[in-house]
Amino acid sequence: MVNQYEVHAVTPDGQEAGVLAFAQQKRLAFKEQVTLYTDDTKQVPVLGFKARQVIDLGATYDVLDAAGASIGLFRKKFGASLLRSTWVLEQPGWPEIVGQERNVFVAIARRFVDYLSWLPYHFDFVVDGRTAFSVERKWGLRDTYRVAIHEPNLDRRLVVAMAVALDALQSR
Repeated sequence: MVNQYEVHAVTPDGQEAGVLAFAQQKRLAFKEQVTLYTDDTKQVPVLGFKARQVIDLGATYDVLDAAGASIGLFRKKFGASLLRSTWVLEQPGWPEIVGQERNVFVAIARRFVDYLSWLPYHFDFVVDGRTAFSVERKWGLRDTYRVAIHEPNLDRRLVVAMAVALDALQSR
């Protein structure tokens, strides 16, 4: 069993504009690693992320470009995530970008009532008091996410990696 991800671009009016990346995540991997490719042939890598350590309670994940060079990292803030998931994204030359579930009531319900884990969630990632980007899980039969980037100089590859990681790692 694997989780499969497709990253799609959209036009300003919300219409789909094609696939940007494709990834598959193996379940029960010993050390988490996800590689995103240009398409489902998995011939040309675009970027990826991998855990630095095996135990992922507060693991740090390095985000790498297609050549394997670091473009940033993210990590879950374990203590802050007990009631409401909190992530930190780091891009070189930027202060920390902190993302947290917007709705504390949905966050608590998803944690403590197993059959509600499917509830949609919304993360806002903030830098210097302003929203850099947001990730919203939409209602539907398939997991679908809307990612809105508000900070023009933010590396889109880091945002894509974080969005995929939210789905891949959030329930752990």
